[in-house]
Amino acid sequence: MSNRLFQGLLHQMHDTMDCVIGVVDETATVIACSDLSKIGATNEFVSLDLNNEAQDIFVRDGYTYKPFGTHVKPEYAVFVEGIDENAARYANILAITLSSIKQYYDEKYDRNNFIKNVVLDNILPGDIVIKARELHFNSDITRVVLLIRIVSTNDVSAYDVIQNLFPDKSKDFVFNITESDIVLVKEVKPNIETKDLEKLARSIADTLSSEFYTRVNVGIGTCVQSIKELARSFKEAQIALEVGKVFDTDKIIVSYDNLGIARLIYHLPTTLCETFLHEVFKKGSIESLDHETLFTIQRFFENNLNVSETSRKLFVHRNTLVYRLEKIKKLTGLDLREFDHAIVFKIALMVKKYLSANPTKF
Repeated sequence: MSNRLFQGLLHQMHDTMDCVIGVVDETATVIACSDLSKIGATNEFVSLDLNNEAQDIFVRDGYTYKPFGTHVKPEYAVFVEGIDENAARYANILAITLSSIKQYYDEKYDRNNFIKNVVLDNILPGDIVIKARELHFNSDITRVVLLIRIVSTNDVSAYDVIQNLFPDKSKDFVFNITESDIVLVKEVKPNIETKDLEKLARSIADTLSSEFYTRVNVGIGTCVQSIKELARSFKEAQIALEVGKVFDTDKIIVSYDNLGIARLIYHLPTTLCETFLHEVFKKGSIESLDHETLFTIQRFFENNLNVSETSRKLFVHRNTLVYRLEKIKKLTGLDLREFDHAIVFKIALMVKKYLSANPTKF
């Protein structure tokens, strides 16, 4: 990366200086130069000068050299054709410019790696604060983690698309964790609402779908105030996708904040869930309910346990619906017209669905 970075700048400055300018690494190999024929050449005597002269300017074979770098021992040196005062001045200017640019790009690259390690919980809590201070990273800004999972693609790099959607690399960070999972760490306003985060996620999904024929699901973690909590927000985004896959299969945007009871069920041990189902359906297994009955129950819940409204939506007589509800009561011992019984049955159905799906836990 440094070679391309240096070469681009030297190319721009060559006409202004009107002389050969370049950069050598610590082995005195030319890695960038306005004269392309010199790239790759090595001067072992310059290598000795680099080791002996530290950061001071020195002259060798008609060129003025100025070492630079961020470490105690110089990593690079610029060279300028000539041995006069102008050559020395140019060398100093180039060294300062290239050193600053290199530091900026290294910091940006390190920041992305730093955030990735924090999100994946690969860095000790005590080291987070130290590293954040080294990178001049504001660790007390509100951020949220979005996990974007590719469902189907059309040979388009979703990663590149998302990076282009969020070009401010000092505030937003995008990186891959698997071939299908992309993480977006987004800086947000302190009091942003969940609906606004879902709107943001929807815009990402719609852009990928409409313009690049790539379908994705997006899990949204909770907003966090400290960089130390980004790993938690990431895990929440993972859970949101997994729970959504079980309970909200038609949703492509799932927020951890809106998981409700499903979130509680997800965290329960499977043995406890099995015990709960056994206790609820003492009189008969849930498998004894046919598809039509389960469909009726679902519509009954959607219409807030209102018999008249449900019968109207199902296009059946009210007495027919009452008969079906009585049949369910006889099979399970639960009268869905009673609120407490309905809650128990609703949770039991969700638990059954959860056990059948056997989702991955984090």
